[in-house]
Parts: sequence; C-alpha cells; structure tokens
Amino acid sequence: MTSKPVQLGEFAANAWWVDDTTVDLTRRRPEPDTVIVDAEPQQVGLDLARTAFVVIDLQNDFTAEGGWVHSRGRDVSGARAPIGPVNALTPLLRERNVPIIWLNWGNRSDRANLPPSILHVVNPTGQGTGIGDPLPDSSGRVLQGNTWSTELDAELITAPTDLHVSKYRISGFWDTELDSILRNLGVTTLLFGGVNTDQCVLATIIDAACIGYDAILLTDCAATSSPDYCTQAVIYNVRGSIGFVTDSAALARAIK
Repeated sequence: MTSKPVQLGEFAANAWWVDDTTVDLTRRRPEPDTVIVDAEPQQVGLDLARTAFVVIDLQNDFTAEGGWVHSRGRDVSGARAPIGPVNALTPLLRERNVPIIWLNWGNRSDRANLPPSILHVVNPTGQGTGIGDPLPDSSGRVLQGNTWSTELDAELITAPTDLHVSKYRISGFWDTELDSILRNLGVTTLLFGGVNTDQCVLATIIDAACIGYDAILLTDCAATSSPDYCTQAVIYNVRGSIGFVTDSAALARAIK
C-alpha cells in the first residue's frame, strides 16, 4: 500500500510531495489574487498571492526613547511616523495571506561577520558607542541581536504568522536568509516600508530589483530623519528607474 503523500517544504509554493514510491516535484502555486493599485509611474496590477510586505528597522534602536539614535541626541518622532500606517495595513494584508516580514538590524554579539566599513557607520571616530556596546542606560546593546535594541517597537502589532529576519548591512539581502525565504514563499513582488527611507529601505529596494523582484515603495509606511530632499530623491529614483511608488491608502482601497 502506498503511503499518503507528505509535504517536504515549509511553504506549498516551493515544496515536494513524497510517499514511499514517488517524489512529486510539482509546485502548488496559489491562484492569482490580483488587485489594481494607483501608483507611479503607472497603475500596478498586483498579485497578492505572490506578494510580501518587508518592513525594515522599525526597532527600538531607531524608534524608541533610550535607543541608539535617541541616545545620540536625535529626535526619533519622525522615525515613528510609519507605525500607524503599517499597523493599519498589515491586517488587510494578512487577511489576503500576504506574508509580513519584519527585517531588523540585529548583529552577532561577536561582530565576527562585520567589516570595518560597517562598524564605521555607527562609530565613525572609534570613540563613541559602537555596534555591540551598551546603551547609556544599559537597556540594550547597539544593534545587537536578541537584545532590547533590536526588538520591534512596542506599538507595532504583529501576528504569529509573521516572519522575522535579522540583517547586518544597510541592505537586507547581503549575508542574510531573506532571499531564500522569499523564494520558498513563491514571492515575486515586494512592498517596502520602514526606516530610513534613504538608507536601509533604499538599499534593500535596489538589491531586490537587481535580483529580479518587483519593488514597490509605500511612502507613508517609510520615514527618515534626513532632510526632506533625501526622501524626494528616493521617490524620484524608485519610480524612475527601480520600481513603483504608492502609499498604504491606495493599496488599502485596492484590497477592499
């Protein structure tokens, strides 16, 4: 008697089905779930069944009082602006089985994979509080994984089905498992939000487009502490040569 087929692979979009006599390599692709979204430079027909939402660095070190950015005397209120739009959008996406991926900067405690160029970004003179160093109030360690510093902002609303990925560079694709997870999910289109728009968000969008993903920036789900012209330059370049630009309200209208 042939055994009942068993799925090998966490996600059906990239799984085999095996029993004691056969290995079925046929992927079970979901039926298209297409919505039309107002975007720039053109409207976008978006297949939600092949889409994921990547939210970058909405973590305590960038958004919370006592985090690394705040400890340097900088205002974090601007970095918190995406929290409301993200919280409003994610339930709609989850209802349509769109994966939510929280991509946070969370380094190894031994910093063994970090070159000097990355260490310099956080501690340019070598005299300040660098990656892995304790924050002034000892609440966490700068950008170190599994500490308060790299936890999601407390106001973000998550779900057990969400996925969490650590990154170690400005881009979320280098030296991480992000691409492998997305390919196992069968995803081809990525929605982007988070901080900072002109830094980690932009770098991740560029790399996504370069390796073949469709890239869509949700402007109200992203923010930066940089001057406004930096945001405008990102929007100009994303819609002009990288992908598409829209906002969460336009996407919500399309989904509803």
